[in-house]
Amino acid sequence: MKKINLLSVLILVFLNFHSCKEKTETPQNIDRKAVVTRHNVKITAVDTLGSLNVGNGKFAFTVDATGLQTFPEFYEKGVPLGTQSEWGWHTSPNPENYEFSETLQAYNFNGSENNLYAVQIKAPERSVNAVNYFRANPHRLQLGNVGLEIIKKDGTVAKPEDLKNINQELNLWTGKIESHFTIEGVSVKVVTYGDANKDAIAAKIESPLLKENRIKLKFRFPYPTNLFEDRGTNYVSNELHETTVNEQTGKVFVFNRTLDSDHYFVKANLNTEATLTKVEDHHFIIQPSAKDSFEVAVEFLQSKSEGAMAFNNVEKNSIEGWENFWQSGGVVDFSECTDTRAFEIERRVVLSQYLTRSQCAGNYPIQETGLTYNSWYGKPHMEMYWWHSAHYPLWGRTNLLENSIGWYFDAYDKAKLIAKRQGYKGVRWQKMTDHNADEAPSDIGSFLIWQQPHVIYLSELIYRNNPSKENLEKYKKLIFSTADFMASYPNYDAENDRYILGKGIIPAQECFNKLETFNSPWELAYWKWALQVAQQWRERLELEPEAEWQKIIDKLSPMAQKDGVYLAAESVPNSYSPTSEHTIDHPAVLGAMSMLPHNNFVDVSIMNHTFDIVDKVWNWDHTWGWDFPLEAMTATRLNRPKDAIKALLRDQITNTYLPSGHNYQTERLTLYLPGNGGILSAIALMCAGYDGNTIKNPGFPKDGTWNVKWEGLKPMP
Repeated sequence: MKKINLLSVLILVFLNFHSCKEKTETPQNIDRKAVVTRHNVKITAVDTLGSLNVGNGKFAFTVDATGLQTFPEFYEKGVPLGTQSEWGWHTSPNPENYEFSETLQAYNFNGSENNLYAVQIKAPERSVNAVNYFRANPHRLQLGNVGLEIIKKDGTVAKPEDLKNINQELNLWTGKIESHFTIEGVSVKVVTYGDANKDAIAAKIESPLLKENRIKLKFRFPYPTNLFEDRGTNYVSNELHETTVNEQTGKVFVFNRTLDSDHYFVKANLNTEATLTKVEDHHFIIQPSAKDSFEVAVEFLQSKSEGAMAFNNVEKNSIEGWENFWQSGGVVDFSECTDTRAFEIERRVVLSQYLTRSQCAGNYPIQETGLTYNSWYGKPHMEMYWWHSAHYPLWGRTNLLENSIGWYFDAYDKAKLIAKRQGYKGVRWQKMTDHNADEAPSDIGSFLIWQQPHVIYLSELIYRNNPSKENLEKYKKLIFSTADFMASYPNYDAENDRYILGKGIIPAQECFNKLETFNSPWELAYWKWALQVAQQWRERLELEPEAEWQKIIDKLSPMAQKDGVYLAAESVPNSYSPTSEHTIDHPAVLGAMSMLPHNNFVDVSIMNHTFDIVDKVWNWDHTWGWDFPLEAMTATRLNRPKDAIKALLRDQITNTYLPSGHNYQTERLTLYLPGNGGILSAIALMCAGYDGNTIKNPGFPKDGTWNVKWEGLKPMP
C-alpha cells in the first residue's frame, strides 16, 4: 500500500511540475522567422556608421557597402572594417625588460599597510613606460582587410563616391549580406557569408566588369597601432612585420604573417584561376580569370592547415548555424503591440541578438567593441562581463555563457596572487585583462570591486537552468574562493558593530575618489546577495555554512540614505544637490535593485523615491549604453512599467542604435556591445519577470497597447 501511495504522490508531483512548466512557458505560436527577418538591415548609401558584419562569436568580419572591406580608410572613423578572432593577439617586443612589478604602488587602506595595486604611476619615467607597456600589451590584432579593387573606364581606382544605386541587405536568418551597386552604370553584385564554426568568410562577385579585368581582390595587412583604439588601417609601419605569400595550384594563395614573435596565416581559395601581384609590402592584388562571376573563401588560421574552404561550404554553414540559433532559446514578438514605440524596441532586441551572437559568444570574455576594433587595446573589462553574457541563460542559451565562463578557471591562480598581494583571502578578479588573465595597470580598474560577484551570479544562472550536482561541483571552486575574498574585503567598524566596503574602492559610478569612498549602494547590495548565494551553494552541497561569510551577511552596512533617498555612497552626503558633480556616469544607485532582488536589503519605498530623484537630476547625456537597460530593470522591479519603456528609449546619444543595431556612444566608441547585451537582459526581466513576481510581462504597461508575446525566456533571481 505504501508503494502505491508513494507512486501516486510521485505522479502528482510530476503532473504539477509539468503543468506549471506549461503554464509559465506556454508556446505562443510565434513565427520566429517573421520576427527576425522583418528587421533585416538595409543600406542604401555609403554610410561609415552603416557597416555590417558576419561572424560566429569567435571571429567577426565587418564590411562596407561593397560587401567586403574595399574602403577601410574611408570607414576608419565610423564603424571600422575589422577582422578579428579570439586567438588574434600580438605582443610588442620589450627591449627595456620592463617588469610588471614596476607598475605596483603601495596603499594603506583601513589600517592595512603596504598593499600593492597596479596603477598608472606618474613618475619616474621608467615606471611610466612600464605602465604604458603593460596597458598596451598584449593587444588584440586586426588580421587583415579583404576588399575589391574596381577600375573605372579611365584606369583609376573607384572611390566611395563612385558607388551608385546602392542596395545592400543583411539577412539575419541566414547571415547573408547581399550587396548591389553600380560603377559608371555597370552593375556589381556581391554575396558575403561568414562561417558558423571557422574563422572564415566567403564571397561571390558577379559583374560585367569582370570581362574587362576591372574587378580584383585586394588584400592589405596593417600593423597594430599599440594605441587605445586600433581601427585596422595602420599601413605605414611596413618594416615592423612581414607578409609572404605562397601560391598553390593557381587558385589557392596562402599569406604568411609574422609580427615579432607572433605568426598566423590567411588562406584564399578561388573557384577560378587567378594571378597575384604584390603592390607593396603587405598589399596584394589577385586578378581572377572569370568572365561573369567568381567565388572566394578566405580563412584566417593560427597555424598551417591542409585543404581549403570553398564558398558553398561557408554558405551552408552560415545558413545552418543561424537558423539553429534563431530556432533555439527565447523569442519576443511585439507585432501585436499598438504602441508606436514597440517596433523600435523589437528591432533593437533582434539586432542585439545577432550582434552578440556574432561578436560575443566565444571562449573568452570580450572587449566592449567586440571583434570589430580595439578599445582599451582590445582588452576585456570584467565588470562588463555580466552585460556581455548574462542574457544568454536568461534567453535559454546557457551554452553560450558556458563557453566563456571557463576563463575564470584559467585566471584563478593569477587572481589569487592579486588578492594575496593586497592582503585578502581568496581571489580578486582582474578588471582590465586579457586571455592570459594578466592585470593591466589602471587608476580605476585596480580599485573597482563590482566585477567580483559576477562569477557567482552567472554560475547561479547556469545552475538555475540546469540544477545538477555536476554544475555544483564544477563551479564551487570559483564561488567559494570569490566569497572568501568578499568576506575578507570589508573592514570592521567596532563603534557601530558593522562591516564597511571601503575606503579604497571605486564604485560602478567611477567619478569618486578611491581614497575617500566607502559604502556605495550597488556594491553593498551585490555583496550581500552574492554571499547569500554562496551559502546556498554550500547548503546544496550538504556543507556547513561558512562562518566568515555569515558575519558579513549579518553585519554588512545598510545602504546609506538621506531624506528618504539612497545616497550614491555613504561618503557622499550631498549626492544629488543642484551643485553636485556626482550626477554623471552610471546611475549606479539604481543598480542595487536592477539585476538584484531587494531581498530585505533594499527598501522599495526609498528606492522609488530615489528613482524619482535620479530621473529628475541625472545628467543623462553623461551616461553609457547599459545605463538605460539598468534603469529599465529597476523600473520593472519597482512595478513602474511606463518608466521601463521610457528608460529603454531615452533620447540620448549614448542610447543611439545604428542601422546595424550597434549601440553608438561617441566618436571614440562608435559601437558598444554592453548596451546590446543590456537590452536583452532587460527585456528578459520585463517579460519573464523575477523570482516571486506574479505580474504577467511586468515591464510593460497594462493599458492595452503592449500585447507582448514571448517564449523560452527565464526569470531573473
